[in-house]
Amino acid sequence: MNTLSAENSLVLIIDIQERLVSVLNKDVVVANAVKVASAAKLLNVPVLLTEQYPKGLGNTVQALREVLPENSEVVEKTYFNALLEEGMKDKIKSYGKKQIVIFGIETHICVYQTASALVEEGYDVYVIKDACASRNKYEFKQGIDAMVANGVKVSCVEIALFDWLKGAKNPKFKEVQALIK
Repeated sequence: MNTLSAENSLVLIIDIQERLVSVLNKDVVVANAVKVASAAKLLNVPVLLTEQYPKGLGNTVQALREVLPENSEVVEKTYFNALLEEGMKDKIKSYGKKQIVIFGIETHICVYQTASALVEEGYDVYVIKDACASRNKYEFKQGIDAMVANGVKVSCVEIALFDWLKGAKNPKFKEVQALIK
């Protein structure tokens, strides 16, 4: 099946950090990241975050940190492909999820390399296009195109959230719907 399941998803947020966000269209990226993280919390979808060299680039932005599920883990990294960090493959595997919902900064570098590596590892990978960003529109487009060529499925915030809900009878429907109104 090519739709997301809340029970089988892990959200992987890539480097939505203070200094990276400050050079991007931060309102859209952060707002959409907050929507996905908030829905994940409501629907008990685990969230894992990375921070690229936080000493220099700062930590995950406050607006996102405030809505994360309680048990969310943050992994510091220096590799662009997060799976190259020691223990990261095992950490992702430990969640026991087949679908990885990925988004963040920068689309054509860290998101692209990590998403492509996850496909190689056998995961179904869904990039949330409207929660990704690059400094340059061309590089953003190339990053999305390269991920598609590598087998990553392109999605967006509303598709992911409504896939997770499955229908209006979901007990969390009104709360999740309120996130996008």
